[in-house]
Amino acid sequence: MPATSPKAVRRQLAAIAIPTLGQLIAEPLYVMADTAFVGSISDIALAGLSVGSTLVLTSVGLCLFLAYSTTSRVSQLMGAKRTREGLKAGVAGVWLAAIIGIVLTAALVLLAQPLSLALGARGAVLDAAVIYVQTASLGITGTLISYAANGMFRGLGKAGITLWSAVASALTNVVLDAWFIFGFGWGVMGSGVATAIAQWVMCFILLAYLGPVLRRNSVSVRPDLHGVLASAENGVMLFVRTAAVRVGMVATVMAATALGTSVLASYQAVNSSWNLALNILDAIGVGGQALVGVALGAGDMHRARMLVREIERAGIVWGAYVGLGFAAFGWFGAGLFTTQAATAQLIAVSMVVVALFFPYHGWLWALDGVLIGAGDFSYLARACVLAASVHVAALALAWWTLSATGASPLMSVVTLWLVFNLVFMGIRGMGNILRAHGDVWMAAALASSRRTEV
Repeated sequence: MPATSPKAVRRQLAAIAIPTLGQLIAEPLYVMADTAFVGSISDIALAGLSVGSTLVLTSVGLCLFLAYSTTSRVSQLMGAKRTREGLKAGVAGVWLAAIIGIVLTAALVLLAQPLSLALGARGAVLDAAVIYVQTASLGITGTLISYAANGMFRGLGKAGITLWSAVASALTNVVLDAWFIFGFGWGVMGSGVATAIAQWVMCFILLAYLGPVLRRNSVSVRPDLHGVLASAENGVMLFVRTAAVRVGMVATVMAATALGTSVLASYQAVNSSWNLALNILDAIGVGGQALVGVALGAGDMHRARMLVREIERAGIVWGAYVGLGFAAFGWFGAGLFTTQAATAQLIAVSMVVVALFFPYHGWLWALDGVLIGAGDFSYLARACVLAASVHVAALALAWWTLSATGASPLMSVVTLWLVFNLVFMGIRGMGNILRAHGDVWMAAALASSRRTEV
């Protein structure tokens, strides 16, 4: 029986969130390690990495629904005591991930240059961006399969496996980064190749663990077209939600690119660190997805309500802790990302500004997890589209004002981060808070639970 006391719920949340953190930070760790190594080459190389990694992270981030929808569906079926059906749904998600990964990799390799041009890269910055995209994207299929497999492990309550696969992957990336960039002298290309190999290492580890689980439950690994299509349909609204989030992030990169190399280089350093830190909070949200999904699958609405309170409390508290660490790291560690004193100052100040918003980020991400676990995908898609639309308009106004007034690089980069946090994250957070504390999402949860019935 599920534990019902707040203390027991916190233990259950930690049992999922801590291992999940390992998998969630894998991709940001790749980029953060790449940023630190490439930043020692030149600001031009770092700016190229910023554009290239934005394309890769955006492409991968658009497919987060593979993990989120799988977690939600598998956990609800587990809550309803339908383990074999949950595993079959997970296998369908893995096949969908493989198909999407192959198509996405081919598209990025072929379109690396025009996409980098669209983000504003030119000259040597463009060359570096294209090289990174064409090499790092070779590991995307492995990453997407890992997302779907991790969704299965979370729904099964076996999230610990995701931690070990991510640790092995991150260590592989760091070692190969140093070897390829400095040992072989490959520069940005070495960074991309190291990232691609590390992504496949994580994938193979997870599949090796998943095989015995499927065999014990007599679940075939052969592709089932009906199941793959059902998995795709289940993730459409989550894809729209994630696409809107990425539009907001890419728009910020485009504005930073237009404001100069130093602004873009500092933005890359802060953004890679922010993505890494934010995944600590996202891990709480993912834990919430699994716990809420199980409660709703079992029809236990009282427990679901209690989970909301505990999950959002954990998000706020950990947001404060992460914010303090983020500010300290930015103030004292900015020099790790660049050899230019002026760029280091931009990084340090920006990270302190961003750190102020982390408790709010924790609240937002925690409730995101609750609503995803409930299957409230349509609401999340609408809310993120609204937030991204307003953010792009506010960003355009900020860019025009900064350009017209000849603002300093410091004023420019701080303004970009303030607009992002106050407008984009502000709208998303307030929407999640109002939604999760109302009753409509419960109706959406019941509808989602009924859709899992055969």
